[in-house]
Amino acid sequence: MKTITVPTRDKVSAESQVMFDTFTKRVGKVPNLYATMGYSAPALKMFMDMEDDMGKSVFTPKEREAIALIVSEINGCAYCLAGHSMLAIKRGFTKEQTLDIRRGHTDDEKLNAIVGLAKSIVENKGKADETSLNDFYAAGFDEAALMELIAFITIRVYTNYVFANTEIPVDFPAADPIN
Repeated sequence: MKTITVPTRDKVSAESQVMFDTFTKRVGKVPNLYATMGYSAPALKMFMDMEDDMGKSVFTPKEREAIALIVSEINGCAYCLAGHSMLAIKRGFTKEQTLDIRRGHTDDEKLNAIVGLAKSIVENKGKADETSLNDFYAAGFDEAALMELIAFITIRVYTNYVFANTEIPVDFPAADPIN
């Protein structure tokens, strides 16, 4: 397999360099996964635009992290599990709660409906089971929330697949394994 290296700013297009500068201002660095996406300015822009647009979602930052954790767990993405475990804790989850989310169950009924539906969608290649959909709607979510959940899953599948096909170095502390 070809080895993919994480590009430095000078190895990407001018359009990607502008986006690298945005990441550096936001988080102090360009994470390796985002830098790797920077090989293609349109791909990196699509990712950044989706992330920015979905910040206006009905889901809270904690709920968005829960979606990222369950999707990344199912897809076995060590990179996203590391980054989103760290972010989930910053957003208020305990380490044990992040592990529970990755196991597919939480003590919070509403969060459990989100995690359960995301898990069902990913495990079933897009087609959720009826129970998970019903639980989601019973928790108070509507069709708009379903569209947003699918969008979040799509974003995370993209990042999971980028890592799976590049195996670039993880530049966040590794996520704890689940039992």
